[in-house]
Amino acid sequence: MTDVVAALEAAGLEVRADAGTRGMYSSDASLYRIPPLAVVRPRHVDEVAAALAVAREAGVPVTSRGAGTSVAGNAVGRGIVLDFSRHLNRVLSVDPEARTAVVEPGTVHAVLQKAVMPHGVRFGPDPSTHPRCTIGGMIGNNACGSRSLAYGRTSDNVAALKVLTAAGEELVTGPTVTGAQAMVDAVRAVVGKHLKTARTEFDRFGRQVSGYAVQHLLPERFDLTQALVGSEGTLAVITEATVKLVVDAPVRVVVVLGFRDIVAAGEAAPAVVAHGPTSCEGLDSRLLDVLRARRGPAAVPPLPAGGAWLFVELAGDDPGEVSARASRLAADGIAPEALVVTDPVVQAQLWRIREDGAGLAGRAPSDRPAWPGWEDAAVPPAQLGAYLARFDELVASYKMTSAPFGHFGDGCMHVRLDYPLDEPGGTKVLRDFLTDAAKLVGEFGGSLSGEHGDGRARSELLPHMYSADAIALFAGVKHAFDPGNLLNPGVLVDPDPVDADVRPAGRFPLKGLALAYPHDGGDLAQAVHRCTGVGKCRADNSAAGGVMCPSYLATREEKDSTRGRARVLQEVVRGELTWSDPSVHDALDLCLSCKGCASDCPTGIDMATYKSEVLHQTYRGRLRPRSHYTLGKLPLWARLAGWTPRLANLGIRLPVLGGFFLWLAGVDKRRSVPRFARRPFRRTFKPETSELKPVVLFADSFSDAFSPSVAAATVRVLRAAGYEPRLPSGSVCCGLTWITTGQLDSARKILTRTVAALAADARAGVPIVGIEPSCTAVLRSDIHELLPDSPDAPVVASSVRTLAELLAETPGWTPPDLSDVEVVAQPHCHHHAVLGWKADADLLASTGAKVRRLSGCCGLAGNFGVEIGHYDVSVAVAEQQLLPALDAAPSAVVLADGFSCRTQVADLRDRPAVHLAELLDPSR
Repeated sequence: MTDVVAALEAAGLEVRADAGTRGMYSSDASLYRIPPLAVVRPRHVDEVAAALAVAREAGVPVTSRGAGTSVAGNAVGRGIVLDFSRHLNRVLSVDPEARTAVVEPGTVHAVLQKAVMPHGVRFGPDPSTHPRCTIGGMIGNNACGSRSLAYGRTSDNVAALKVLTAAGEELVTGPTVTGAQAMVDAVRAVVGKHLKTARTEFDRFGRQVSGYAVQHLLPERFDLTQALVGSEGTLAVITEATVKLVVDAPVRVVVVLGFRDIVAAGEAAPAVVAHGPTSCEGLDSRLLDVLRARRGPAAVPPLPAGGAWLFVELAGDDPGEVSARASRLAADGIAPEALVVTDPVVQAQLWRIREDGAGLAGRAPSDRPAWPGWEDAAVPPAQLGAYLARFDELVASYKMTSAPFGHFGDGCMHVRLDYPLDEPGGTKVLRDFLTDAAKLVGEFGGSLSGEHGDGRARSELLPHMYSADAIALFAGVKHAFDPGNLLNPGVLVDPDPVDADVRPAGRFPLKGLALAYPHDGGDLAQAVHRCTGVGKCRADNSAAGGVMCPSYLATREEKDSTRGRARVLQEVVRGELTWSDPSVHDALDLCLSCKGCASDCPTGIDMATYKSEVLHQTYRGRLRPRSHYTLGKLPLWARLAGWTPRLANLGIRLPVLGGFFLWLAGVDKRRSVPRFARRPFRRTFKPETSELKPVVLFADSFSDAFSPSVAAATVRVLRAAGYEPRLPSGSVCCGLTWITTGQLDSARKILTRTVAALAADARAGVPIVGIEPSCTAVLRSDIHELLPDSPDAPVVASSVRTLAELLAETPGWTPPDLSDVEVVAQPHCHHHAVLGWKADADLLASTGAKVRRLSGCCGLAGNFGVEIGHYDVSVAVAEQQLLPALDAAPSAVVLADGFSCRTQVADLRDRPAVHLAELLDPSR
């Protein structure tokens, strides 16, 4: 390994070979874990050639990787992994007249679309991972997506390729082929020996993508471009692609058809396709049950009655014609119930459910983890219903559960299964099931893979689908292209066993955990293995109102993505890395603890919680970073400063002394420090005796010590709504800053006292209203992690309300008229992720205010943005959404309930921001 890394570095390549990087790249979105020797991030084509030269010299294999979203293990390997997504990710040219674009292999699908859409065209295939998957990866796996009925597979949309062979020769394909002539002749000769097989066993239906596409190598249709698409990086390394573009129909209508069960939906799909849709997608009720459990009933819009549905999209140029087609489909009697959806917002919500399918299916109906492996088998569409019925029987015979979904119009089904990988013999169950499933799909004349490739999950099973002569043909093609077996070995030809190198196999119990992980049976290993690698954290989720993952969007480094961090933590629970390993802390350093992943990741990863555990385990009984003693105990220092606020403010602002205090506190000198209030809120609050309904006001440390005006405004709003606020007896705190810095023993003690102070009111049915979203979220959510055995904790959590939630429950309360007010709203990340911002959105809508709700994080995120070493990333995060919105609306009211959000706005734009209570304040 050392020699290979040294050779790569000597060639001037950007190389990563530390334990953390190797752990991150050891998995893609599949079951498999294979740590590479090194990761190379080529900056131009010459560096790809240089990496191949080192690999040839050392006899080390090479695996190409884009976004790492492969579900079959196509993008992991034991040698050098070439990550094309970091640098070779540009759209090189667009030709609107020819309807083509030239791209580098690491170009993200969404980036290509953004570049070509101003010309009125788009790249046709649209897999569910389109916000982060790369064009090179789509070519490698012959991806299709939801609209393949209209646009076909990736192979139908690639005009030409530039590749490097394993020997280092450049090969250009397209209308003419140049380069590597001896290799091309060898390929022709191999196919010439297997003509009957190549003509009869392939291209039998649209989603037959397993194996090599040797039909394109026949003498009468020799097309190396299409033959290379779907070869999973085993034949050549793509360095450039010319892709075809299509014109998108401007009018879209979705018809949702409800069926008794998924079998009935599958049986109906061919009749639906006869209506000429662009898409016909199937979803099982079991998948939607998972979504409702994760995000609440409102996450799923109203659907026709049934246990399964087809989402059918019809498109065209004329609104009347498309509407008429939709009406005919709905009235055709194909399904017992139908719903025609014309609202683009509802359509987007439906497609978002489908796009999140792979992640949502990561939790089985049994509430156990569900895994890929048998991910995207396809059968001729007319056989789909019968296949689904038999497949359900097969799953039940193994005592497993599933929630199928997929491209039913094409006969392709996606599924995740709760293989008992954590139990003895779990990998044998995996192997036996995959073997039986392969036999079943072969019986129906289907394909083991319908769009994601065979990879390590299915390559060994190809003999159940193809004849021995077809398998020999594959081996011949591979040898002609890559005689040294340098490129992605273990895939397609001479495959690795399907049950080898299974990442989550076995138990990894950890003792002495500080947090409860109630959603994962108390098991951190199961929690971090929630990450299936779908990579939604690598996408800009702002279009869907998301937050995740702000640090990745700022740095574009895999280590700063939720997935990268989860992979490193999987190495920790395996015992490959220790809690205190520098790679672990490097991966977690730029995690803002925003909790965006807790809501936006379809698998429910909660990296903020895992980070707290790592910090706790690392520093328990040891000297901590100084910011843990200062920012981590800020409520304590704030209470002390409350006795002499003028002196505290003066000390911070004196040039020399203030700078020393900032350094001592671990605060970046470019940050301004908020002033302590001259009088904390608790000392100014005067309860009133009245007949109003009681409510407990949770005056958090930030509102008390820094923003008493916000707390006072909350009191006025509550009284105007018919409530009389009262404060808890004694000083209470949620322990948030202790939690985020991993001081969990102290946090537990603090929260225990707080729960004791709130329990009587909670049991009496008195609402507990929070002011600061992050503190309110602790009482709603973190309380279960820290106090799992407390009988009072669930009662307190269920009593907690945001101001908007309480007002929504208040009969007769009328919001003020704000129809003349323009609002830029920055929801706090914890508000979005834990509490939900819908009540706030509905309340603001009822005021008549013109509201622009921002997505993403403000970038300050509590102590994160003020700590030394985080300032630049904090600003970069703010530049994604917040700062452009502020600059675009200089006269708008900035609404930010979070103290850190208001501080960021003041710090970076010297602009005031208000809390919702201040916006609603009757004295305003």
